[in-house]
Amino acid sequence: PPPPLAGCGGSTFDDTGGAAPAPGVPPDASPTPQRLDVRLGASGPAETAAVAAAAAAWGAASGTEVVVTAGADGARPADVVTVRSDDLAAAVAAGSLTAYAQDLPNADDFQPHLRAAFTLDGTFWCAPKDFSTLALVVDQAAWTAAGLTDADVPTTWEALATVAGRLTTEGRTGLVTSSEYRRLGAFVAQAGGSLVDADGRADADSAEDLQALTYVQSLLAAGSMRFAADVGARDGAEALATGRAAMTVESLGAVQALATSSPGLAVRVLELPAGPGGRGTLSFTSCWGISADSPERDRAKALVAALTATDQQLLFSEATGAVPSVTSAADGFRERFPERAAFLAGADRATTLPNLPGVAGVVDRLDAQLAGLATADAAAVLARTQAELDAALDG
Repeated sequence: PPPPLAGCGGSTFDDTGGAAPAPGVPPDASPTPQRLDVRLGASGPAETAAVAAAAAAWGAASGTEVVVTAGADGARPADVVTVRSDDLAAAVAAGSLTAYAQDLPNADDFQPHLRAAFTLDGTFWCAPKDFSTLALVVDQAAWTAAGLTDADVPTTWEALATVAGRLTTEGRTGLVTSSEYRRLGAFVAQAGGSLVDADGRADADSAEDLQALTYVQSLLAAGSMRFAADVGARDGAEALATGRAAMTVESLGAVQALATSSPGLAVRVLELPAGPGGRGTLSFTSCWGISADSPERDRAKALVAALTATDQQLLFSEATGAVPSVTSAADGFRERFPERAAFLAGADRATTLPNLPGVAGVVDRLDAQLAGLATADAAAVLARTQAELDAALDG
């Protein structure tokens, strides 16, 4: 099967689950019980329970036994697997997936940037499961102690620099993030830059990308921003939870984790500010991939249609905290979860990591360089990344 989800498409951090019966019965359903195996990648117990409940409800209506397992291993080959957007190219190249998403009744309901994430060479391969963008997560107590108000909510890079400075105290840094591109790439998006342009060409060695890294370097030099490893934290969320950060750039999954691990920490989630290129953020997602080797592809497609139905996606949001992948669930999500609205607000200006072959390895090597960004030659970092992307995309 294709590579499994690795924790970027919506994390889960509570043990409640729920599902509504979803029809979606394939036209050839018969009284004879059939079986589908669904493999979730890096799934938490809440997501596993919620998907199992929804699948069982659909299975009862369709005469299908659906077995949901979490992790890479299973007793049988999976019919349906979760696939990260940046793993799509490898799965397609391996011949592991069936292209089916365009045939779904709700194919046009998926968020446009999610459709793009799972489209290769004009083919919409698999249905987006859910997603999370990056947002600015703020320690509300630190914000208040610094004398900041709603009027200070940063909407520009300049304002973010000012607020980060005011929030920096002895022992606490205003802004702490991990150094990986999966976080710093939000600044690239805000500068109007990218690693790969809309035509699939390498675009790392651009003025916009350099402007983004130079801005991050200016915050690091001012001492109002530090990387998580430099404050002894695994990531920005841990730095926030331990009082070593006043703000971080993180996903909805991290906020859900904080609610469990640090219930006394009051956080506020804000949209990321605009840079020279406007507002921008990164989005992380996975899809329901249907195995090319599955003998029950039509039945699997019907199950996916049920799992991505509007009401079912809102039930998944209640169980896991993830943002629904369909636009028809947007209003319901905002009404039920106003504290998470900033993550949904970023959807229309979000980009995902490039899904083209070879790019994932380049991003991994870029991460190693970004760890030393404070003292690095940013232009040289981008030039090296450009050369590697050119080689990967031309290969």
